[in-house]
Amino acid sequence: MFSLQKWKCSWSVAASIASILALVSVVHLFLYPVIPSLDYLSLRQAQNSCLPVNGSIEGSEKYAPRMSSKETPQRVVDLNVRYPADLHNAVTYNGAPWKAEVGRWLSGCNSNITAVEIVEKIGGKSCKNECSGQGVCNRDLGQCRCFHGFSGDGCSERMQLNCNYPESEKQPYGRWVVSICPAYCDTSRAMCFCGEGTKYPNRPVAEACGFKIISPSGPDAPRHTDWALADRDVFTTNRSEPGWCNVDPAEAYASNVRAKEECDCKYDGLWGRFCEVPVQSVCISQCSGHGHCHGGSCQCENGWYGVDCSIPSVISSIREWPKWLRPANINVPDSARLTGNLVNLNAVVQKKRPLIYVYDLPPDFNSILMEGRHFKLECVNRIYDDRNATLWTDQLYGAQMAIYESILASPYRTLNGDEADYFFVPVLDSCIISRADDAPHFSMKDHNGLRSSFTLEFYKKAYEHIMQQYPYWNQSSGKDHIWFFSWDEGACYAPKEIWNSMMLVHWGNTNSKHNHSTTAYWGDNWDTISSDRRGNHTCFDPEKDLVLPAWKIPDERSLEAKLWARPREERRTLFYFNGNLGPTYENGRPEATYSMGIRQKVAEEFGSSPNKEGKLGKQHAKDVVVTPLRTNNYHEELANSVFCGVMPGDGWSGRMEDSILQGCIPVVIQDGIYLPYENVLNYESFAVRIREDEIPNLMHLLRSINETEVESKLAYVKKIWQRFLYRDSVLLEAERQNVTIGLFENWAAKFSEIVGDDAFTTLVQVLHYKLHNDPWRREFVPLKRKDFGLPRECFISP
Repeated sequence: MFSLQKWKCSWSVAASIASILALVSVVHLFLYPVIPSLDYLSLRQAQNSCLPVNGSIEGSEKYAPRMSSKETPQRVVDLNVRYPADLHNAVTYNGAPWKAEVGRWLSGCNSNITAVEIVEKIGGKSCKNECSGQGVCNRDLGQCRCFHGFSGDGCSERMQLNCNYPESEKQPYGRWVVSICPAYCDTSRAMCFCGEGTKYPNRPVAEACGFKIISPSGPDAPRHTDWALADRDVFTTNRSEPGWCNVDPAEAYASNVRAKEECDCKYDGLWGRFCEVPVQSVCISQCSGHGHCHGGSCQCENGWYGVDCSIPSVISSIREWPKWLRPANINVPDSARLTGNLVNLNAVVQKKRPLIYVYDLPPDFNSILMEGRHFKLECVNRIYDDRNATLWTDQLYGAQMAIYESILASPYRTLNGDEADYFFVPVLDSCIISRADDAPHFSMKDHNGLRSSFTLEFYKKAYEHIMQQYPYWNQSSGKDHIWFFSWDEGACYAPKEIWNSMMLVHWGNTNSKHNHSTTAYWGDNWDTISSDRRGNHTCFDPEKDLVLPAWKIPDERSLEAKLWARPREERRTLFYFNGNLGPTYENGRPEATYSMGIRQKVAEEFGSSPNKEGKLGKQHAKDVVVTPLRTNNYHEELANSVFCGVMPGDGWSGRMEDSILQGCIPVVIQDGIYLPYENVLNYESFAVRIREDEIPNLMHLLRSINETEVESKLAYVKKIWQRFLYRDSVLLEAERQNVTIGLFENWAAKFSEIVGDDAFTTLVQVLHYKLHNDPWRREFVPLKRKDFGLPRECFISP
């Protein structure tokens, strides 16, 4: 129901509005759906006029207006006195021990914030040829966002994205690339399919499927693929030969025909051994219920736009507006009353700060990267099964998608850049760097094969785009902008142009000790990137940047067992670490530089499994586990331990999250490298840091911690574990699944039971603190014009 206030305006104004509505009603009969629908227009109002429109039945919150200069100032309360620090110099807020200055501000200010009125801008601009049906019109800029394989102002130009590099006598299909294709190439996506003339033309012929597989030369030798020799048997109809493109699924499942083992449904949107079941593809926010997901790009319904179809235009119905835009009072500009032209609208909404503006970048930086991926599990945190039910992935880089979706659906989101406190630039580097060798149009020729250099260019192009199209960067030199670098070494390879901004990363290397590229994988090394492109910045600046937790697959079994709450007396292992320990162990990484040698040093001292020479660690002990052997009870073993090792892999690893989520005290061994929220949370309260040169003394140091301190740290881990979990993102997906297919699974139920602040809420709290405490903001002129809804003691002093 939409509430309507009583008429309090003059009859002349009422008559004017009635005339407008009558005019629009006539125009509507001829132009629908080019102009707003009648149910939308009939509820719109001018600011301070007769018909305030609420998008829900809930009443709006009161907000605290700014104090005028004539009012008597209130007595300012000293936050230092009201919120004293504990013995670890921490101040607790919402169960977490924060660094004293952060915890005090959050306790006294963030907890007392009230809503303020914000004008949201609803776009009404049109695009050339309405994007020719091959893109989505950004109604704010009047620009098309073209789908994969199309370009131009009106998306009318079809691109030629080849699967193969130029052929040669020795390489008839060109040199190897992931998209290499001996069958039919869909040049709008550079993807290989069976094609016309086959029984199943839309079945993928991905990766090695269409090429000859050479048998092993010996009993221990591997099979390999001959990329110069096509395997025509994938088209066979001979039941005794392993085929693919003409294999009937029912016949194959009944074992009446054979199929080539290397063939599979690697592309998104297909399910079943023989790709016979079309399923939902993965898109950002699954198009928010206002569009169709096509391989990774959203085809939005009329009236909606944005990467996830979450932004309403003036031709959308207000009844369908997202929660973060409701309730709203709608302002019809005078020009619309006089001319009836389609124009932008203003909607007054009550919101709490901080407010985040999300750039609607061209899809080259996000959705096209998703739509063109050749392996469905790459860079996403979920896929969909034959029921269109969610299957969560264990992709560590899934946090980038989780944060993106949470911001897009957040009440802190704003469409008004003039009111925004932060600007989020959504470049999906996890999709870029994992696709660097996917197809010829992702040319690595100018980057010497370095994915780090290749990805740097994407960020620079995004910077150039927002500089050209938007006015917001220069007002702060980009200091209020936020970028997410999810890959192994975080923002080490960020272009110099954007280094002023806030970086969200998983790798908080301050370069105070490890002052060069630390990855053991040559393709991600950034040492050789010139300072002309990268500059000479560190990888992480704790004064402005933030380390976020890695994505961990939603595990309802761990939640059901409450492993994070397992008591001290049941944790009988003193120290636990399970992972790759380097070249001295079977199947270990061969590079001595892996983990910067840290894991190898720990194993050398405390290894509990024999290495290649059959030796255990020099100081191995019964209650210490340091092993590379895979276990099926990993989470249980963590939950049975008091202390758990947190050491790097190729850059960051997810061991901090593993420890915290199973209630184990993290033991951090990586000098000068920050972990999630370490520059804002008081790690001394719940973690232990050991210097790399103290590794031989590690167990002595742990055994010397008194039991009272151990119990205290375990208690804090129990209170903060939710902050390392992307609950908000999981619950958004649970709601979508429930609405679309009426399914509410066990993982959804378990995550619904979790209370406390999660990873996204923690990010918002940090942003709010930084908004009022970053030194550069003190002289930031736009800040002084804003209403913050804060108590007097929280205002910034010049």
